[in-house]
Amino acid sequence: MCGTETASPTTIKVEGAELEVCADCTGFGTEVRTTEESSTATKYSTSSSSGTSSSGGSSGGSSGGSSRRRRDMFDEMEEVATDYDQRIRSARESAGLSQEELASQINEKASLVRKLERGDVLPSDEVQRKLERKLDIDLTEEGGTEDADWETDLAEDGLTLGDKVQRRDE
Repeated sequence: MCGTETASPTTIKVEGAELEVCADCTGFGTEVRTTEESSTATKYSTSSSSGTSSSGGSSGGSSGGSSRRRRDMFDEMEEVATDYDQRIRSARESAGLSQEELASQINEKASLVRKLERGDVLPSDEVQRKLERKLDIDLTEEGGTEDADWETDLAEDGLTLGDKVQRRDE
C-alpha cells in the first residue's frame, strides 16, 4: 500500500481486495492465509490484524484443496451510485419540494439533505431507502462487475499506488 518493496510481502484483504503488503501495512486489513503457507488453514481463512495469530484448525465445511473462491460480503453489496447527489436534487426539484420539506417528510434533518445533495456524505441504508421511496428513484449503481473491466497501463511502468499518493503525515 505504501509502495515499499519487501522481500517477504504479506497477503491481506482490504474491502474485498487481496493485496500483498509490507509488514507496516498489514494493520490495514485482515491477513489471508493460503493452503501453501499452512496445511491446517482453509484456503482463505483470515486472522485478526492485531498481530496475534490464531490456530488454523478446520473452520467449516470447505476443504483445503478447493480452488473455489470464498464468497465475500462485498460481492453482494449494492453500491451507492456515484451521481447520487444529482439524482436526489433533481428528483426533489421535480417533486416541487424544498430541502426542508423533503427532510420533514422523511423525518430527517434539513442539514442532512443539504449534505447529501452536495455529495458531502453518503446516505445510510435507512436514509437511502426513505429517499428512494419518497422520491421514487434508485440510488444504487447500475451494472455488475465493473472491476473486471477496469484496466490500467501503470503496471507497465512499474509504478505502485505509493508512487502516486501524497501522504499527509510526511
